[in-house]
Amino acid sequence: MLRSLFAGISGLRVNQVMLDVTGNNIANANTVGFKSSSTVFSDTLSQMLTSASGPDTANGRGGSNPIQVGLGVQLASTNTNFNQGSNQTTGRITDLMIQGDGMFIVKKGAEEVYTRAGAFSFDEDANLVAPGGALVQGYTTFDGTGNHTGATGPIKLDPDDGAGHALKSYEIGADGKITATYDDDSRKVVAQVAIANFTNPMGLEKVGSTSFRATSNSGAVQYGVAGEGSRGEIVPGSVEMSNVDLAAEFTNLILAQRGFQASSRVITTSDQVLEELVNIKR
Repeated sequence: MLRSLFAGISGLRVNQVMLDVTGNNIANANTVGFKSSSTVFSDTLSQMLTSASGPDTANGRGGSNPIQVGLGVQLASTNTNFNQGSNQTTGRITDLMIQGDGMFIVKKGAEEVYTRAGAFSFDEDANLVAPGGALVQGYTTFDGTGNHTGATGPIKLDPDDGAGHALKSYEIGADGKITATYDDDSRKVVAQVAIANFTNPMGLEKVGSTSFRATSNSGAVQYGVAGEGSRGEIVPGSVEMSNVDLAAEFTNLILAQRGFQASSRVITTSDQVLEELVNIKR
């Protein structure tokens, strides 16, 4: 069979994947915290017809380059774009946005995942939760200087300070600290939202619900808080919108469509050549 036939088929496959990825990006153009993806193609192994040879000056012969024929294209990777999305002000105090690097930590059951979607709220038991019920993780113990201590855990806003003073209000600062005010006008830092960071964020695995899971290539999770190390600040009352660039995505749609059409034409032409071969003897 003709090599061009299989090369055309490989072109159909990868351009279909490009259409799938682009379509998913466009569908999530208004999804809070969504990070767009892009496809990277690479050629497959090339068939060696004639290998290279070096010059033979004794016999007056020069060198020759290899003669190879490519066997098509393959999908090399799908890269996640972690560029900052735009700020959408909501006015809801529990809506949080990270301005800079880092990800919120949420836990549902035993699994810990990471997200940039900060549309949080307090549930009936006063736990800070993400949409779907995952518990937002943070620090709840502090030393005498106000620095967090201990491991991360669920953030819970108790209805009183343990001394009979009822909770009157609360606020969340740019450092992620949740400060409660009680009916005796006393104030107390009750929790601090934790921020995760990774050596290679592009190595994270998407697991749905705008969340990611750590992998062997993302590096181990590095726990911290806003403004610590390379982590960004928290913007209360706002959420980060999708970073999808619709102009770029529609351009990618055109590229994928034309690539798909061109690969289809290669298959059609190869089929015509095979038909001519079959009809040589009639």
